[in-house]
Amino acid sequence: MAEAIAFDIATELITKLSSRALSQVGLWWNLKHDIDDLTRTVRTIKAVLLDAEEKSVTDNLIKVWLEELKDVLYDADDLLDDFSTEALRKDLMGGNKLTKEVRLFFSSSNQFAYGLRMGGQIKAIKARLTLIGSEAKNFGFLVRDRPIETSFMTKKRPQTHSFVPKDKIIGRDDDKASLLKLMLEFESEENVYIIPIVGFGGLGKTALAQFVYNDKMVHDHFELKMWVCVSDVFDVKIIVENIIKSATNRAPDQNLEIDQLQRQLRDIIDGKKYLLVLDDIWNEEREEWVSLKELLVGGVKGSRIIVTTRSSRVAKITSKCQPYVLKGLSDDDAWCLFKEIAFEQRYADSTNSAFVEIGRQILERCGGVPLVIRTIASTLFYKETEKEWRSFKDNELVRISQNEGKFLPTLKLSYDHLPSHLKHCFAYCRLYPKDHEINVQTLVQFWIAQGFIKQLNPSQSPEEIGFGYFKNLVDRSFFQEVKNDETWFTTCKMHDLMHDLAESVAGIESCVVDSDKIASKVSENCRHISINPSLIPLLKGKKLRTLLYISNNRVRNLSDDEIWDLIITRCRYLRVLALNDLGIEKISPSIYKLKHLRYLNLSKSFFIKILPESICKIQNLLVLKLDGCWKLQELPKKIEKLVNLTHLACRDCFGLTHMPRGIGKLTSLETLSEFVVDKDGSHGGADLSELRLLNNLRGQLQIRNLGFVKNAKEKFKAANLKEKQHLRSLNLYWNADNDDDDDDEKSLEDLQPHPNLKELWIRGWRGDAKFPSWLSLLTNLVKINIRDGNFKHNPSFAQLPCLKHLHIDNCTELQYMDDNSPKGSQGEAQSFFPSLKLLRLWDCPNMRSWWRTKKSIDDDSNEDDTTVMGTSTTAFPCLSSLEIENCPLSQCRCILHSMVS
Repeated sequence: MAEAIAFDIATELITKLSSRALSQVGLWWNLKHDIDDLTRTVRTIKAVLLDAEEKSVTDNLIKVWLEELKDVLYDADDLLDDFSTEALRKDLMGGNKLTKEVRLFFSSSNQFAYGLRMGGQIKAIKARLTLIGSEAKNFGFLVRDRPIETSFMTKKRPQTHSFVPKDKIIGRDDDKASLLKLMLEFESEENVYIIPIVGFGGLGKTALAQFVYNDKMVHDHFELKMWVCVSDVFDVKIIVENIIKSATNRAPDQNLEIDQLQRQLRDIIDGKKYLLVLDDIWNEEREEWVSLKELLVGGVKGSRIIVTTRSSRVAKITSKCQPYVLKGLSDDDAWCLFKEIAFEQRYADSTNSAFVEIGRQILERCGGVPLVIRTIASTLFYKETEKEWRSFKDNELVRISQNEGKFLPTLKLSYDHLPSHLKHCFAYCRLYPKDHEINVQTLVQFWIAQGFIKQLNPSQSPEEIGFGYFKNLVDRSFFQEVKNDETWFTTCKMHDLMHDLAESVAGIESCVVDSDKIASKVSENCRHISINPSLIPLLKGKKLRTLLYISNNRVRNLSDDEIWDLIITRCRYLRVLALNDLGIEKISPSIYKLKHLRYLNLSKSFFIKILPESICKIQNLLVLKLDGCWKLQELPKKIEKLVNLTHLACRDCFGLTHMPRGIGKLTSLETLSEFVVDKDGSHGGADLSELRLLNNLRGQLQIRNLGFVKNAKEKFKAANLKEKQHLRSLNLYWNADNDDDDDDEKSLEDLQPHPNLKELWIRGWRGDAKFPSWLSLLTNLVKINIRDGNFKHNPSFAQLPCLKHLHIDNCTELQYMDDNSPKGSQGEAQSFFPSLKLLRLWDCPNMRSWWRTKKSIDDDSNEDDTTVMGTSTTAFPCLSSLEIENCPLSQCRCILHSMVS
């Protein structure tokens, strides 16, 4: 990957070296001259990197040179991070100037000695860079200056054409039929209707377009057919020339200007119903596409343009319609294609059970991708014995996919087109096992921790930018099975071939260590690994930036002390440390030595009771995950020292007794999954007022022990929930064991959230009988869950426009779901629960009906006023799931009728 990202690393280094903060550091430790020297050296090398990257494609010596350079640049980045960390610690020390200076001088890491040591390291790195720079002269690099987003192609795709033999297309009959409907039957408002075909490299987009292009019905339907292979260079003039050439079978005069060419093109297509295939488009600039499209609108109604592309962004730019997303072949079609090529005329072998078994095992590796199937089947065609087939499966299959095969270079075209910052991000995914379900937010947090996210727009958080990066990769077909909730992406997977590509481009920089043999071979310059901790002793390198535990095997042979000792002594430059699901029982007090750490995941460390206070010295920490640490009793008292913390995840930490004072100073927090009120004040914990300034909170916030809040009215308002506009879910949790007599002052009215809230949970409320008036203002609510409540009736559920899930459990006093029957204006029907899909009512023994009728509450007659239901209300129009248990409702007919309808 060195040839792809060295320029990006050098650019980032220069930005850091030129920053005001580092200039101040240079003055503190008398290193300004050394820093200036290093800056000039990096600038000199950066000037030739673009040329070096391009030449490295065909010159292995230059590729090695770039790897060596990248290693030095990473070391320089580690050194600068050391500087900024020490500067941050210095800034956070209390006391006056003299006190700080005395502390610094007499500290264990004497600052004078630190300055000397760092000066020596800067000189050493500068010397290494100077040597590498002198070697650059041997290669004759040219100085180049262009945006890093402009990437060169390591391989050019061969030009495509319109012809393909009919018998060469297998398994695309349904796809062809769907496209033919769009081409021949669909009536569009536009004269020229554009149909994008989208999918990653090798799926057969071009073959499908050829299949349709050569169909007899298509031939008879269109007066004019044209085929142009666009590929990576989107030049309107060249494309117009090629369209004219395809239409007339002769090339236009090369000396013609674009105005003359467009007149020729209009003469050709005006008044004709035409079909144009623009194959393999990469351009994502809308203006360039519009300038071409304007020249193609002259066809009569019914004209069609088929666009094939790997990017859904291209599809969106070129057409208003939904793209046709191409999938892999079905198992049966894949086997048909495989058999036809691998056996050809060897019919006996195609029915031999041994060959079939091996062939099907090999086919599983192909993922239904026609290009892969053809490549591997063509190789097997020359192997005629069962032994050769088995040897291929066991030994050559991995090598052909990573080195010799034709399909990986084809996929790499997509990688080559990425901006350099996205190349970092994609290659990093090599750390996940194949077929692993990737948590997108966690992946984005990894990217942030590694410094891959470029925050060019201060109004956007790094996480928002990171999700944008992920969407860019999704648009380019690098991920599949992408799932999302109502806000952002949640999980995804990588196709096996894309995983092979990530492994290929990551090179020695990244590795999955799952055996002793692999562990012993990991390069000393490896920066990112996922590993079983028991294999850490076998690692040689000490430059790791990522150490992940991603495995279903929880067996480990090392004690907690051994694991921490190995990590702290060997992995001082870690940015990401994920030891979740390991059941670690204690954290080493020496963890503060991992001062570069940005991401720490200790989730499901079931037996940890406390965290060492020294963890608060890791001031670079952005993410601390403690979900499922059941026995954790408290968070560090000096947590306010973690000034950069943005995510504090502590869901299901049932043992937490309180939150530490000062947590409200962490105003950058975006995740605070739980806030626990100190029950009796004995722990000196934070009160609700510490939530006042935490207005960047996102996701879910659960507040526990609300029943124990003293001066509730004041503290509830001080929590300032109504200003937390990004919060998605709020869980207000009282306590069944609370015997306080002052519940009357604990009014839900004072806990008003922001109207953007999507989910509301209220548990254990024993206060007044009415729901808060602000509930009707939460027009974005999608889910409400009320449990163990003291409510008698609710005046606002039924008209919430977005409510889809309503669950009420053990609300023994609840009598009505709405205080007044809904009446439409001037006799028109009024929708009742207009969006509700799921309704669960459990253990509400006093619930009489959906709303209060004209009769008084005390009227126990069995007569139901159902006329309102049938005449003025559209009740439960979207309901699809209903559960009622121990709720003696007298008016169920309307809801049952709606479900039947």
